[in-house]
Parts: sequence; C-alpha cells; structure tokens
Amino acid sequence: MIDLDDTDRALLRALAADATQGAGALGRRFGLSQPAAWRRVRRLEEAGVLKGRRIVLDRAALGFGVTVFLGVKLATKGRVSLEDFERAVTAIPEVQVVQHVLGLFDYRLRVVARDIPDFERVLRRRIMTLPGVGQVEANVLLSEERRPGPIG
Repeated sequence: MIDLDDTDRALLRALAADATQGAGALGRRFGLSQPAAWRRVRRLEEAGVLKGRRIVLDRAALGFGVTVFLGVKLATKGRVSLEDFERAVTAIPEVQVVQHVLGLFDYRLRVVARDIPDFERVLRRRIMTLPGVGQVEANVLLSEERRPGPIG
C-alpha cells in the first residue's frame, strides 16, 4: 500500500476524469514542474494504483443502442464448467464485461446490442447455448452516470 498525499489524490482525480493529460498539463494545473508531475504519476503506476489508461467509446455512436446486464446461474457446478463457460463467453464480441460473482448468480455480464431484437438474437444463439448455462436474468440499462469513486 502506498501513502497518498493531497497532490497524489488530486492527480488521480484529474487522470480519472481525463487520462490523456500529460505531465506538463498536470504539473501546470497543480503547481508542479513537468518532471515532478511525471515522477508522481510514474510512482503511482509502479505502486499499482494506476493500471493503464483507457479511452471510453460511445457505444450509441457506434450503433450499439442497448446495454443489458445479465445474471447467469450455471446449471452445473465445478471447475471444468466454470472454465468452459468463461472461455466461451469471452469469445462473444457483444459481451463487454464478464464478472464472476458471489450471490444468486454465478456471473454478471455486460452485453451490448444494436437494439432489442439484436440482443434477443445474441441471447438465444450465443449466450443460451454456452456450456453450463442454467438460469438467466436480464436488466436493460436505461441510463448511466459514471463516477470515479473514492480516492484514498
């Protein structure tokens, strides 16, 4: 675990909002030299606090207007069925996130589709035919607000 000071937290909040900011811009914003800002960011990366930088794609602009969260309960339990399911589900391009969870369901999937008929096709032809799939529950995303969450 790394000790974070107020400047580290401010840098993390700024990068969470826009990861494309360079060390020069971050330094100017927080009263640091470019090398000092770069060293701080590098230290956060080396400590594992920063794990990569991502670009957020606008799914709707790409033609994927529907997002569905699926709870999937496997019909059979066991290490082989978990591995088989995970291998098969990660091969489906419409499945954006696969989470192995504890609770009512074994997995939570984030699935994108062009529209509801497209989602139904993905569900029937791809997801329901996966090894071990038992019960499935779908929740259609109506709106989403992304927030960075607490920092230290």
